[in-house]
Amino acid sequence: MKSKTLAAWLAFLGGPLGLHRFYLHGLGDTLGWLLPIPTALGVYGLQRVRQFGVDDAASWVLVPILGFTFAACALTAIVYGLMDTARWNARFNPGGPPDAPAGRTRWATVFAVVGSLLIGTTVLMASIVYSFQRYFEYQVEEGRKISQ
Repeated sequence: MKSKTLAAWLAFLGGPLGLHRFYLHGLGDTLGWLLPIPTALGVYGLQRVRQFGVDDAASWVLVPILGFTFAACALTAIVYGLMDTARWNARFNPGGPPDAPAGRTRWATVFAVVGSLLIGTTVLMASIVYSFQRYFEYQVEEGRKISQ
């Protein structure tokens, strides 16, 4: 029986590595194996920021990819945590009864949802702000070059 609480925590904490996908769908899940790619690209973007500074144009694209991946995984944790017990069991525990304990919402599930809301929203907004700020600073610099 696949636990809704464990799936929500795996999506929240290990989602960018695909851990929740492997837990729910097995090691053959293609999306689970693809999730580390944008995570690695985002980490590479953070390394470029540390190496070349915030004016590095490649990091403007790569860093938000990491943030959006974290935010999407936090949203997945929220969806898992708020899913109805019968629907959870029908989807992930098809052989069991609709009211099986694995699909029930517990306090740990609620904490996973709250943490996902808090961290996921913060990361999403920070990613949007970072990318737009860098883009507009670049536009201002290009405008100054043209006007001189």
